[in-house]
Amino acid sequence: MVYSRFTIIEAPSVLGLFASGVETLPDAMLGAGLAERLNAQRAGVVQPPPYDERRDTETLLLNPLGIRDYSIALANSVGSVLDAGAFPIVLGGDCSIMLGCLLALRRSGRYGLLFLDGHADFYQPEAEPNGEAASMELALATGRGPAVVADLEGKRPLVRDEDVVAFGRRDAGEAAEHGSQRIEDTAIDVIDLAAVRAHGVNDAAARAVAHLSRPELSGAWVHLDADVLDGAIMPAVDYRMPDGLSWDELAVTLQAMAASGKAVGIDVTIFNPKLDNDGSIARMFVDTLVRGLCP
Repeated sequence: MVYSRFTIIEAPSVLGLFASGVETLPDAMLGAGLAERLNAQRAGVVQPPPYDERRDTETLLLNPLGIRDYSIALANSVGSVLDAGAFPIVLGGDCSIMLGCLLALRRSGRYGLLFLDGHADFYQPEAEPNGEAASMELALATGRGPAVVADLEGKRPLVRDEDVVAFGRRDAGEAAEHGSQRIEDTAIDVIDLAAVRAHGVNDAAARAVAHLSRPELSGAWVHLDADVLDGAIMPAVDYRMPDGLSWDELAVTLQAMAASGKAVGIDVTIFNPKLDNDGSIARMFVDTLVRGLCP
């Protein structure tokens, strides 16, 4: 079978959040022409198991077993695309889908992570108000939390602290108020929004790429949560915050990673098409992804 450079996997899971509309992200992005613009193959849909709205009493998470099983299924799909020599674009869904993407890489070696998210998503279960894994996926991926989701296939951590760059985060005050464990106390390289503004997006992106281009890494995954963007241009998210990256700043950051040759795949999460009445945000999002992935 002949593969194009890009292959799209649909991952409409809300197991780590709730069914607010983010599960329709793949339809909206594909409807706005993402596959055609990138000349991408489509690898189909990885369907999630049924949602259970009850918070698990042992782990304090929503759907821990579902997230575990879904992560393994998604890792199988991502791994197949990688094995075929293509670049997977995984369309969520909520941020917990990142675990399956990283598990696919962890099975074969040591990879880094460019974490583009307005939130650090570093909560421990007892501090997350609703038990949503979408607020703690970076903690889980770095091996923190209940083993059922933090030690997938016995491969804790999926990514090492020192191999992560958290870029564009701007929720430090809110996280502290809710008692989240501190990402600042780890070896994760945090380039928050203030640092992006202080140094300029070009220099900030170059720093991130340099960190993820170290010879001990076989490459790096990109996690993109739509709320890394300014709430004024990306209001179609469920947990809005003021400020954030512009469309151009996001494109520049993705371009730097793509041009490095180190990026091996990307997941896109949290954009809620139900809050995009005329489809204009989906079209801008697609435009920016195309600019960013095809420098």
